[in-house]
Amino acid sequence: QLQASGGGLVQPGESLSLSCAVSGFTSANYWIYWIRQAPGKGPEWVSTMNPTGGSTYYGDSVKGRFTISKDNAKNTLYLIMNNLKPEDTAIYYCTAGGHWGQGTLVTVSS
Repeated sequence: QLQASGGGLVQPGESLSLSCAVSGFTSANYWIYWIRQAPGKGPEWVSTMNPTGGSTYYGDSVKGRFTISKDNAKNTLYLIMNNLKPEDTAIYYCTAGGHWGQGTLVTVSS
């Protein structure tokens, strides 16, 4: 299973770091994804990393501001979010190997 954490309320321009602790399987063997869903909207793909960690991909709305990473030793995934905007407000989900975390809420508001 995956357990996401790190969400909260921040002001525009601030940063947050999301974590996703993986248990029951080794995330190093899988593509990892962060997906978000804003209130009243459908899911939006945010970022992806390949199993080796050598390739990362980002949605246009977060490119240059968000960074995906992982620590294989800790079996933990991360999403570093900088220069947050109100439109980044959403529940953020991590997923790997067909497993989904429960999501963590990020609210960006002044």
